[in-house]
Amino acid sequence: MTLHLHDSATGAVREFAPLVPGQVGMYVCGPTPQGSPHLGHVRSQVVFDVLRRWLERSGLRVTAVRNVTDIDDKILTKAAEAGDEWWAHAYRFEREFTAAYDALGVLPATVEPRATGHVPEMVELIDRLVERGHAYAAQDGSGDVYFDVRSWPAYGELTHQRLDDMEPATDADPRGKRDPRDFALWKGTKPGEPATASWATPWGRGRPGWHLECSAMIGRYLGPAFDIHGGGLDLRFPHHENEQAQSRAAGDGFANFWLHNHFVTMAGEKMSKSLGNVLGIPHLLRSHRAVVLRYYLVSGHYRTHLEWSETSLTEAETAYSRLEGFVRRAAERLGSAGEAGQVPDAFAAAMDDDLATPAALAVLHETARAGNSALAAGDDAALRTTLEHVRAGLDVLGLDPFAHPWVEQASGSDGARAALDVLVRARLEERAAARAARDFATADAVRDSLKDAGIVIEDTPTGARWVLEGEQ
Repeated sequence: MTLHLHDSATGAVREFAPLVPGQVGMYVCGPTPQGSPHLGHVRSQVVFDVLRRWLERSGLRVTAVRNVTDIDDKILTKAAEAGDEWWAHAYRFEREFTAAYDALGVLPATVEPRATGHVPEMVELIDRLVERGHAYAAQDGSGDVYFDVRSWPAYGELTHQRLDDMEPATDADPRGKRDPRDFALWKGTKPGEPATASWATPWGRGRPGWHLECSAMIGRYLGPAFDIHGGGLDLRFPHHENEQAQSRAAGDGFANFWLHNHFVTMAGEKMSKSLGNVLGIPHLLRSHRAVVLRYYLVSGHYRTHLEWSETSLTEAETAYSRLEGFVRRAAERLGSAGEAGQVPDAFAAAMDDDLATPAALAVLHETARAGNSALAAGDDAALRTTLEHVRAGLDVLGLDPFAHPWVEQASGSDGARAALDVLVRARLEERAAARAARDFATADAVRDSLKDAGIVIEDTPTGARWVLEGEQ
């Protein structure tokens, strides 16, 4: 089976074939660093990280571009409220986003361009649109430049909307617009705005519109046509609709596939700063393992919403601990974690079916159960095969406990676990001595006291071993 992905533009699952054989160009909308990252922000990056890993495991070379919108109305407003320079405010929270991505095992982008570093490309794109009759400078002296939506008959094709049914664009003062739905390509400097938040252009000093930024950066790094554009469902309109319209109006083919992930919700509402129902990543990482947060984010299909609750995190911890426990026990038995091998056929079929990660995880749990049976039976050959399969699948999902960054994060707790191991093994020696003396009451008492402490004893052909409850 070949990879099939749901294309938001057509509303259908289509067979994926790269525009250039062996290579994939992928652009994913990155952060507007006005504040700290929350779980809804990082879901998108984890989703497309899994897609990238699957493409690369399939032998494709992926150029992954993730932008930073480091100049924006909201950044200027938030910085002013905080009494900070806008650029310092943006950079502070950009670092928080980067730390969140790193903590959750998101691979670094091939390139991560900032909007402020690509103003020349933006000016060139506006020039092309003006020359083609799809953009105009406002006649009110504001310095604004707008995209003329009525000049582009295909406007609305991404989101399947009729122009006359759309609401007016709210990204700039409408007085200089020919049509209220025209959107800003360039925003002239307004009174009271920082002088540092503007650049000189043929239309006067100002700053770029949000939609223009992405199109310009895409053209710079991926060229006029590329394979995949990804982002959250909330970006489809107006952001992605406007990106596509301005790029195609300028003569570019733009994205071949559009992929959109659904929201993380709380009590049925989208997680959003404006709603005040956000779960900040720095806060969550103080009480939950990062790998468990990632497991939770990949446990649902990317096109369905994830409902947040503490129960869902507890379930994710339990489920991941089973896979992690099997991998660690198998590695201990075999003397090495070995290398990740081929993924199970059923896992590959699930991933090729529009990244069906819930089905893929079910395959890994089934494979781990077979591995546990092999471990109990002392069948090292079967154990090695299942270990390679499980590690390969976990690697695709970014969850392999022996891979970066989980191995480094785990090393921080190695000292505590080693100390616990010394204490538990002393109790196991007491239990073994009691059993040898046929003092089963004492042996059972040792086992029960360890169980009360959350430690489960497993009797194997090679002797007793222990795991923390939930790891078995």
